Amino acid sequence: MDNKKILKNIIDAKRKNPYIENKTVNQLRKETETAGTLIPLPKNIKFKNVVAGNVNAEWITCGEVNKNKIFMFMHGGGYYRGSVAATRATVARVSAEAKVKCLSINYRLAPEHPFPAAIDDTYSAYEWLINEGISPEHIIVSGQSAGGGLCLALLLKIKENNFSQPLGAVALSPWTDLTQSGKTMVTNENIDPIISKKYLDRFAKLYFPDSNNMSHLASPIIGELSGLPDMLIQVGSAETMLDDSKRFYEKAKKANVNAKLEIWEDMFHGWHSNAHILKEAEDAIISIGKFCRNLFNQ
Repeated sequence: MDNKKILKNIIDAKRKNPYIENKTVNQLRKETETAGTLIPLPKNIKFKNVVAGNVNAEWITCGEVNKNKIFMFMHGGGYYRGSVAATRATVARVSAEAKVKCLSINYRLAPEHPFPAAIDDTYSAYEWLINEGISPEHIIVSGQSAGGGLCLALLLKIKENNFSQPLGAVALSPWTDLTQSGKTMVTNENIDPIISKKYLDRFAKLYFPDSNNMSHLASPIIGELSGLPDMLIQVGSAETMLDDSKRFYEKAKKANVNAKLEIWEDMFHGWHSNAHILKEAEDAIISIGKFCRNLFNQ
Protein backbone atom coordinates (compact mmCIF):
# COMPACT_ATOMS: atom_id res chain seq x y z
CA MET A 1 0.00 0.00 0.00
CA ASP A 2 1.42 3.41 -0.88
CA ASN A 3 2.15 5.95 1.82
CA LYS A 4 -0.62 8.40 0.84
CA LYS A 5 -3.17 5.60 1.16
CA ILE A 6 -1.77 4.63 4.58
CA LEU A 7 -2.00 8.26 5.75
CA LYS A 8 -5.58 8.53 4.47
CA ASN A 9 -6.57 5.28 6.24
CA ILE A 10 -5.10 6.50 9.55
CA ILE A 11 -6.90 9.86 9.30
CA ASP A 12 -10.19 8.19 8.26
CA ALA A 13 -9.99 5.87 11.28
CA LYS A 14 -9.43 8.86 13.57
CA ARG A 15 -12.37 10.73 12.06
CA LYS A 16 -14.61 7.69 12.73
CA ASN A 17 -13.95 8.07 16.46
CA PRO A 18 -14.21 11.83 17.02
CA TYR A 19 -13.94 13.59 20.35
CA ILE A 20 -17.40 14.36 21.72
CA GLU A 21 -17.97 16.43 24.82
CA ASN A 22 -20.03 13.85 26.68
CA LYS A 23 -17.15 11.36 26.73
CA THR A 24 -15.95 11.05 30.31
CA VAL A 25 -12.33 11.35 31.41
CA ASN A 26 -12.26 7.60 32.09
CA GLN A 27 -13.67 6.73 28.65
CA LEU A 28 -11.04 8.89 26.99
CA ARG A 29 -8.29 7.39 29.15
CA LYS A 30 -9.38 3.90 28.16
CA GLU A 31 -9.31 4.83 24.45
CA THR A 32 -5.68 5.96 24.77
CA GLU A 33 -4.57 2.81 26.56
CA THR A 34 -6.41 0.55 24.08
CA ALA A 35 -4.86 2.36 21.10
CA GLY A 36 -1.43 2.12 22.76
CA THR A 37 -1.65 -1.65 23.10
CA LEU A 38 -2.31 -2.00 19.36
CA ILE A 39 1.01 -0.42 18.39
CA PRO A 40 3.60 -3.17 17.83
CA LEU A 41 6.78 -2.89 19.88
CA PRO A 42 10.01 -2.90 17.89
CA LYS A 43 12.38 -5.87 18.18
CA ASN A 44 15.16 -5.71 20.80
CA ILE A 45 13.12 -3.52 23.15
CA LYS A 46 13.86 -3.84 26.87
CA PHE A 47 11.92 -2.02 29.56
CA LYS A 48 11.73 -2.12 33.33
CA ASN A 49 10.00 -0.17 36.07
CA VAL A 50 11.91 2.32 38.17
CA VAL A 51 10.88 4.91 40.75
CA ALA A 52 12.58 8.16 39.73
CA GLY A 53 12.58 10.04 43.01
CA ASN A 54 8.88 9.77 43.86
CA VAL A 55 7.72 9.30 40.25
CA ASN A 56 6.81 5.98 38.63
CA ALA A 57 8.84 5.59 35.47
CA GLU A 58 10.32 3.09 33.07
CA TRP A 59 13.78 2.58 31.62
CA ILE A 60 13.42 1.78 27.91
CA THR A 61 16.17 0.73 25.51
CA CYS A 62 16.12 -0.71 22.00
CA GLY A 63 19.19 -2.34 20.50
CA GLU A 64 22.73 -1.17 21.26
CA VAL A 65 22.70 2.10 23.21
CA ASN A 66 25.11 4.29 25.14
CA LYS A 67 23.79 3.77 28.67
CA ASN A 68 25.40 7.00 29.88
CA LYS A 69 23.34 9.13 27.47
CA ILE A 70 19.78 9.68 28.68
CA PHE A 71 16.62 10.73 26.83
CA MET A 72 13.96 11.70 29.39
CA PHE A 73 10.44 11.55 27.94
CA MET A 74 7.02 12.87 29.02
CA HIS A 75 3.98 11.34 27.30
CA GLY A 76 1.07 13.39 25.96
CA GLY A 77 -2.63 13.25 26.78
CA GLY A 78 -3.90 16.71 27.69
CA TYR A 79 -2.51 16.37 31.25
CA TYR A 80 -5.39 13.99 32.10
CA ARG A 81 -4.61 10.76 30.20
CA GLY A 82 -1.77 8.87 28.53
CA SER A 83 0.97 6.72 30.03
CA VAL A 84 4.41 5.22 29.64
CA ALA A 85 2.77 2.05 28.27
CA ALA A 86 0.83 3.93 25.56
CA THR A 87 4.02 5.58 24.22
CA ARG A 88 6.46 2.72 24.81
CA ALA A 89 6.85 1.85 21.10
CA THR A 90 7.61 5.45 20.07
CA VAL A 91 10.15 5.91 22.86
CA ALA A 92 11.82 2.60 21.97
CA ARG A 93 12.18 3.73 18.36
CA VAL A 94 13.84 6.95 19.53
CA SER A 95 16.19 4.86 21.69
CA ALA A 96 17.20 2.80 18.65
CA GLU A 97 17.77 5.85 16.42
CA ALA A 98 19.51 8.06 18.98
CA LYS A 99 21.43 5.14 20.59
CA VAL A 100 20.34 6.33 24.04
CA LYS A 101 18.79 4.97 27.21
CA CYS A 102 15.30 6.44 27.73
CA LEU A 103 13.58 7.33 30.98
CA SER A 104 9.83 7.62 30.36
CA ILE A 105 7.80 9.00 33.28
CA ASN A 106 4.23 8.57 34.53
CA TYR A 107 3.62 12.02 36.02
CA ARG A 108 0.41 12.54 38.03
CA LEU A 109 -2.69 13.40 36.00
CA ALA A 110 -5.55 15.90 36.31
CA PRO A 111 -8.28 16.28 37.43
CA GLU A 112 -7.19 14.20 40.44
CA HIS A 113 -3.86 16.05 40.46
CA PRO A 114 -4.09 19.50 38.84
CA PHE A 115 -1.20 21.94 38.26
CA PRO A 116 1.53 21.94 39.52
CA ALA A 117 1.57 18.14 40.04
CA ALA A 118 2.76 17.28 36.50
CA ILE A 119 5.57 19.84 36.38
CA ASP A 120 6.61 19.00 39.97
CA ASP A 121 6.90 15.31 39.03
CA THR A 122 8.83 16.16 35.86
CA TYR A 123 11.27 18.29 37.82
CA SER A 124 11.62 15.58 40.52
CA ALA A 125 12.48 12.97 37.90
CA TYR A 126 15.09 15.26 36.31
CA GLU A 127 16.57 16.01 39.74
CA TRP A 128 16.68 12.27 40.47
CA LEU A 129 18.72 11.65 37.28
CA ILE A 130 21.26 14.27 38.40
CA ASN A 131 21.35 12.80 41.93
CA GLU A 132 22.00 9.38 40.37
CA GLY A 133 25.25 10.85 39.07
CA ILE A 134 24.20 11.56 35.48
CA SER A 135 25.70 14.77 34.16
CA PRO A 136 23.20 17.30 32.72
CA GLU A 137 25.34 17.31 29.53
CA HIS A 138 24.37 13.65 29.14
CA ILE A 139 20.61 14.35 29.24
CA ILE A 140 18.14 15.42 26.55
CA VAL A 141 14.58 16.06 27.73
CA SER A 142 11.58 15.45 25.51
CA GLY A 143 7.83 15.15 25.39
CA GLN A 144 4.82 15.03 23.13
CA SER A 145 1.77 17.32 23.20
CA ALA A 146 1.10 18.08 26.90
CA GLY A 147 4.38 16.26 27.54
CA GLY A 148 6.05 18.61 25.05
CA GLY A 149 4.72 21.52 27.07
CA LEU A 150 6.07 19.85 30.22
CA CYS A 151 9.50 19.41 28.68
CA LEU A 152 9.65 23.15 27.87
CA ALA A 153 8.18 24.11 31.26
CA LEU A 154 10.86 21.93 32.86
CA LEU A 155 13.57 24.07 31.22
CA LEU A 156 11.94 27.19 32.69
CA LYS A 157 11.68 25.64 36.16
CA ILE A 158 15.33 24.53 35.99
CA LYS A 159 16.31 28.10 35.07
CA GLU A 160 14.19 29.53 37.90
CA ASN A 161 15.88 27.24 40.43
CA ASN A 162 19.39 27.98 39.09
CA PHE A 163 19.82 24.27 38.41
CA SER A 164 21.88 22.86 35.52
CA GLN A 165 20.13 22.76 32.15
CA PRO A 166 20.15 19.51 30.17
CA LEU A 167 22.14 19.33 26.94
CA GLY A 168 19.02 19.80 24.82
CA ALA A 169 15.27 19.34 24.35
CA VAL A 170 13.01 17.69 21.77
CA ALA A 171 9.40 18.94 21.81
CA LEU A 172 6.88 17.05 19.67
CA SER A 173 3.76 19.13 18.89
CA PRO A 174 4.10 20.82 22.29
CA TRP A 175 1.07 22.36 23.97
CA THR A 176 2.67 25.69 24.88
CA ASP A 177 -0.43 27.88 25.28
CA LEU A 178 -3.26 26.68 27.55
CA THR A 179 -5.44 29.63 26.44
CA GLN A 180 -5.64 28.34 22.82
CA SER A 181 -4.92 31.79 21.33
CA GLY A 182 -3.01 30.55 18.23
CA LYS A 183 -4.56 31.37 14.85
CA THR A 184 -4.31 27.74 13.67
CA MET A 185 -6.86 26.79 16.35
CA VAL A 186 -9.30 28.34 13.86
CA THR A 187 -7.59 28.02 10.47
CA ASN A 188 -6.77 24.31 10.88
CA GLU A 189 -10.01 23.41 12.66
CA ASN A 190 -11.47 21.53 9.69
CA ILE A 191 -8.33 19.66 8.67
CA ASP A 192 -7.15 18.45 12.10
CA PRO A 193 -8.77 15.02 12.65
CA ILE A 194 -7.95 14.87 16.35
CA ILE A 195 -7.52 18.09 18.34
CA SER A 196 -10.02 20.97 18.57
CA LYS A 197 -10.01 24.18 20.58
CA LYS A 198 -13.13 22.98 22.42
CA TYR A 199 -11.31 19.81 23.46
CA LEU A 200 -8.24 21.68 24.69
CA ASP A 201 -10.33 24.28 26.54
CA ARG A 202 -12.03 21.49 28.52
CA PHE A 203 -8.81 19.84 29.62
CA ALA A 204 -6.84 23.04 30.16
CA LYS A 205 -9.46 23.88 32.83
CA LEU A 206 -9.05 20.51 34.53
CA TYR A 207 -5.29 20.97 34.76
CA PHE A 208 -5.15 24.72 35.35
CA PRO A 209 -8.54 25.97 36.63
CA ASP A 210 -7.59 29.64 37.06
CA SER A 211 -6.78 30.81 33.52
CA ASN A 212 -6.75 34.45 34.69
CA ASN A 213 -3.53 33.76 36.58
CA MET A 214 -1.78 31.65 33.95
CA SER A 215 1.66 30.33 34.91
CA HIS A 216 4.61 30.03 32.52
CA LEU A 217 5.05 26.53 33.99
CA ALA A 218 1.67 25.59 32.45
CA SER A 219 1.89 27.79 29.31
CA PRO A 220 5.64 27.96 28.60
CA ILE A 221 5.02 30.38 25.71
CA ILE A 222 4.59 33.19 28.26
CA GLY A 223 7.93 32.34 29.88
CA GLU A 224 11.22 34.19 29.56
CA LEU A 225 13.16 31.92 27.20
CA SER A 226 16.72 33.22 27.27
CA GLY A 227 19.41 30.75 28.34
CA LEU A 228 17.49 27.62 27.30
CA PRO A 229 19.46 24.79 25.67
CA ASP A 230 19.46 23.67 22.01
CA MET A 231 16.06 22.38 20.98
CA LEU A 232 14.27 20.60 18.16
CA ILE A 233 10.52 21.20 17.72
CA GLN A 234 8.51 18.98 15.39
CA VAL A 235 4.87 19.64 14.47
CA GLY A 236 2.44 18.68 11.70
CA SER A 237 1.09 21.26 9.23
CA ALA A 238 -2.45 19.87 9.72
CA GLU A 239 -2.53 20.50 13.47
CA THR A 240 -4.71 23.03 15.26
CA MET A 241 -1.71 23.24 17.63
CA LEU A 242 0.69 24.27 14.83
CA ASP A 243 0.91 27.84 16.18
CA ASP A 244 1.82 26.55 19.65
CA SER A 245 5.08 25.36 18.08
CA LYS A 246 5.61 28.20 15.60
CA ARG A 247 5.12 30.99 18.14
CA PHE A 248 7.27 29.28 20.76
CA TYR A 249 10.03 28.76 18.18
CA GLU A 250 9.90 32.42 17.07
CA LYS A 251 10.04 33.62 20.67
CA ALA A 252 12.94 31.24 21.44
CA LYS A 253 14.90 32.52 18.42
CA LYS A 254 14.37 36.13 19.57
CA ALA A 255 15.81 35.08 22.95
CA ASN A 256 18.88 33.69 21.12
CA VAL A 257 18.03 30.05 21.79
CA ASN A 258 19.52 27.63 19.26
CA ALA A 259 16.13 26.24 18.19
CA LYS A 260 15.18 24.24 15.12
CA LEU A 261 11.58 23.93 13.89
CA GLU A 262 10.44 21.12 11.58
CA ILE A 263 6.90 21.44 10.15
CA TRP A 264 5.87 18.07 8.69
CA GLU A 265 3.56 18.44 5.72
CA ASP A 266 0.01 17.07 6.20
CA MET A 267 0.90 15.41 9.49
CA PHE A 268 -1.70 15.12 12.27
CA HIS A 269 -1.23 15.36 16.03
CA GLY A 270 0.71 12.39 17.40
CA TRP A 271 1.77 10.99 14.02
CA HIS A 272 5.02 9.64 15.54
CA SER A 273 3.12 6.70 17.05
CA ASN A 274 2.50 5.32 13.53
CA ALA A 275 6.19 4.76 12.74
CA HIS A 276 5.56 1.03 12.20
CA ILE A 277 3.47 1.85 9.07
CA LEU A 278 3.84 5.54 8.16
CA LYS A 279 7.02 6.74 6.45
CA GLU A 280 6.75 10.34 7.75
CA ALA A 281 6.57 9.03 11.31
CA GLU A 282 9.62 6.86 10.79
CA ASP A 283 11.46 9.78 9.14
CA ALA A 284 10.53 12.14 11.98
CA ILE A 285 12.02 9.69 14.50
CA ILE A 286 15.16 9.35 12.35
CA SER A 287 15.44 13.16 12.48
CA ILE A 288 15.10 13.10 16.29
CA GLY A 289 17.83 10.45 16.45
CA LYS A 290 20.15 12.55 14.29
CA PHE A 291 19.54 15.66 16.41
CA CYS A 292 20.33 13.73 19.61
CA ARG A 293 23.44 12.02 18.18
CA ASN A 294 24.78 15.35 16.92
CA LEU A 295 24.30 16.96 20.35
CA PHE A 296 25.88 13.99 22.12
CA ASN A 297 28.68 13.79 19.49
CA GLN A 298 27.85 10.13 18.95
